[in-house]
Amino acid sequence: MSNHFISPIGVFDSGVGGLSVLRAIRQQMPKESVIYFGDQGHVPYGPRPLQQVRDFSEGITRFLLSKGAKIIVVACNAASAAALTYLRQTLPDISFVGMEPAVKPAAEHTETGVVGVLATPATFQGALYASVVERFANGVELLQDTCVGLVQQIEKGDLSGIATRKILEDALHPMLEKNIDTVVLACTHYPFVIPLIQEIAGEKVRVIDPAPAVARQAKRLLEAQGLKREIGSQGEVRFFTSGDARLVQSLLPKLFGEDGNVQALQWNGDHILKAVSFSASDLS
Repeated sequence: MSNHFISPIGVFDSGVGGLSVLRAIRQQMPKESVIYFGDQGHVPYGPRPLQQVRDFSEGITRFLLSKGAKIIVVACNAASAAALTYLRQTLPDISFVGMEPAVKPAAEHTETGVVGVLATPATFQGALYASVVERFANGVELLQDTCVGLVQQIEKGDLSGIATRKILEDALHPMLEKNIDTVVLACTHYPFVIPLIQEIAGEKVRVIDPAPAVARQAKRLLEAQGLKREIGSQGEVRFFTSGDARLVQSLLPKLFGEDGNVQALQWNGDHILKAVSFSASDLS
């Protein structure tokens, strides 16, 4: 392991959605090295049973820890809803940062009292979402939509095509008719289509991207534990996927803003097996 890849931050998602969080981490903590796992072999998590998502999350977490991760960022709303409490109980010596639907800031800043929430079924069904709504949404009407198929469109890199636009129009138009002024993105894939959401909803509708707040929380935890890297050159990012490494690698410049080498892994129950590496030349 190279000197500038000591004690990385571990980040995982069901797919490329967590790259929106990784991008924010990179901006706020450029000296930190990061190991990123996208579980494309099981994407999307949203429609899956919570127990199954929990099992995947534990397997991935143990893989990241085996690679020396000093903190785990669960950059997936569905995995946070299904597994965050369990992971903290099972691995009490590890610090976890998860995704919490940004209902609180939405409720605090809405002027019409009507807020739209875009998320996957697992997030809406989880106790975490119910708790956030109970604590912070008093007096605010929340309109929900699962945007069926949107995660898959983003996984293909289609951020503005006809099918992607239709999914968002079908979700947003009924909300706009009820006078929403804020949209909460409770899926880490969805920030990649903020320009399209803004185009459909109009500039007067505020869209809340949770990624910067998650990166700030990770930064606070690292600072509190004396683990934040303060010196040295820019950190390295290593990417792993349980899906098509070439496809993920081709999407990195578009979604993450940097090239990267992606290694493919295979699942065997809850365990991750041998990695096969692909280089940028394989894409040409």
